[in-house]
Amino acid sequence: MRLSDLQNKDVVNIVDGKLVGNIIDVSIQANSGAMETLIVEKSKLFVSLFSNKNEIEIRWDQIEKIGEDVILVRIKV
Repeated sequence: MRLSDLQNKDVVNIVDGKLVGNIIDVSIQANSGAMETLIVEKSKLFVSLFSNKNEIEIRWDQIEKIGEDVILVRIKV
């Protein structure tokens, strides 16, 4: 799977069913080259009043399922 394939998918939190956003980048471990986190641009609906960051990092262990159209993640809100 390519990064461009992942970027076309919506990221949805299974805890509350809300759209988190879309993948804009990934972070990669320097020594192994393995993907470490997905960097997601937050959806306007997901942005918190208490946070001014427009992006969120999602670790691989937080990903529940990568489907055809959607990536399901489990993150605390």
